[in-house]
Amino acid sequence: MTTTLIIAILLLIVIFIVLYFKRNEHKNEIDRLEDMKIQVESKPVMEELERVNRLNMTGQTEALTARWRSMWTEVKEVYVPSIDSKLISADEAADKFQFSKARQLETEASNEIGKIEGQMKQILAELDDLVDSESRNRSEMEALVAQHKQARKMLLAHQHSFGNAAEPLERRLEAFLPLFDEYEQLSANGNYLQAREIVADLKKEGDLIFPLVQEIPALLTELNSKIPASIKEIRSGQHEMELKSYFLGHLELDRELDQMEDELEDLKVDTRSLNTDVINQRINAIKEKLESFYELLEKEVEAKKYVDEHIIGTGEVLEITTRKTRDTLDEYITIRQSYKIPEKKQKVPHDCRLRAEHLQERYNLLIQQYSEDQCAFSTLEEELSGIRSELDEINGIQDDFTQFMKNLRIDETAARKKVDELKNLLIATDRMLHKANIPGVPEEMDVRLEEAEERLFVAMKSLSEVPLNIQQVETDVNIADNVINDTRKKAIEMIENVQLIEQIIQYGNRYRKTDPKMNARLLEAEESFRQMRYTKALEEAATAVEAHEPGAMKRIEVLVKQDA
Repeated sequence: MTTTLIIAILLLIVIFIVLYFKRNEHKNEIDRLEDMKIQVESKPVMEELERVNRLNMTGQTEALTARWRSMWTEVKEVYVPSIDSKLISADEAADKFQFSKARQLETEASNEIGKIEGQMKQILAELDDLVDSESRNRSEMEALVAQHKQARKMLLAHQHSFGNAAEPLERRLEAFLPLFDEYEQLSANGNYLQAREIVADLKKEGDLIFPLVQEIPALLTELNSKIPASIKEIRSGQHEMELKSYFLGHLELDRELDQMEDELEDLKVDTRSLNTDVINQRINAIKEKLESFYELLEKEVEAKKYVDEHIIGTGEVLEITTRKTRDTLDEYITIRQSYKIPEKKQKVPHDCRLRAEHLQERYNLLIQQYSEDQCAFSTLEEELSGIRSELDEINGIQDDFTQFMKNLRIDETAARKKVDELKNLLIATDRMLHKANIPGVPEEMDVRLEEAEERLFVAMKSLSEVPLNIQQVETDVNIADNVINDTRKKAIEMIENVQLIEQIIQYGNRYRKTDPKMNARLLEAEESFRQMRYTKALEEAATAVEAHEPGAMKRIEVLVKQDA
């Protein structure tokens, strides 16, 4: 029973606490809405409306002001009392823990506060727009009137500078006047927002028309003076160049310039449309084409200078080159009887001869065109430059081939000299072996000598062939050189080893009686020595001496070198 009572009391306490906090939430929300209402209500809307008093209180201004006052009066007399009533009812409902009712009333009050806040912002925004419109209208209209006055003054004072554009431009400027009057009337009647639309239209039209007053005279200056002057200058330059034997028919300048002059007349008429963007584009295209004509004429001048400077010299070089190709071909025919020419080089002299003859034909035609003055110098320059480039190429190939043929003789002479040297070296090696104080020449050395003789024979045979294959000769001579020099090196090494063996045995003789083991080893070395197995004899003798006296070999080698 006691436990149940305690639980019931605790539940009541919890419920009370929850209700207390819920009520406080609604109280806080009601206070927040009250603050919002007061903030909106306290806005100085009526004071702001006093700003319209400096405007003409007629027409649109008067109607707007009346509507704004009516809207704000409705806020003060209808919406504010309604909000107050709902907030009081919501507060009472919260005290009675009627939270659903309180929430509904709070929502309705919040919506009405939002509505009056929206109306307030609308009133102030429209008010600002009206007042600002009057101020902006006045300043912008003053600028438009001044610009219009300046434009008309310019047009009247310099009407001849506007050509066909003067009449349409004057009509467009005249169209401003009734709009100026309409603006003044609307402003006087307090219709500032409608006047604002007039100002916007005038400003848009002014942005198009006023710049034309400056732009069109400049365009007509291009069309009437500058471009015709350039055309005249190009015609004059063309005439002078043709008197100096320039051929310019391929440029078709007369036709191009005639078309350009026709287009200038069309553009003068087109200025009536006042579409300066299109006219400017066409003028720029004409100027670019004129610039290209200047460049073409300049190119012909530079081309003539190049041709005049190089045409005679090129003919002289061509004559020398042609003669060289004939001489080279004759020399090749002779030399191929003595030397075998690689296949890839066999066509070189014939090809150079044919190319030189073809260049001569091209050059003869070039000279004819040059003398007849019936070809553009730019075309002649291109052809002459091509001939000169090919001449350089042919001469380079010719020089390389001439050097190749010269090298054949040089290489043959060098190979024969080398063979003679190798022959003498092989004889000297054989003589050295037979004069040396050795028991005999081992079979291994005889094999080396035979191989050296065989390689020398092969090299000599290559040198005796007709036609001579110089590449094969060089290969065979190099092989013989390597084999013979290696044989001589081995022969010298063998003789030195024999001398070393003799010194080792002499050095070891002093210990033979006292060291039987050493004596036995030296006997083996002497036997190998007699059998001409010199390498084995050296190893056996050296081992015997080193075993008895470590370091003895180094001392013996020093003694042998000193004796040598």
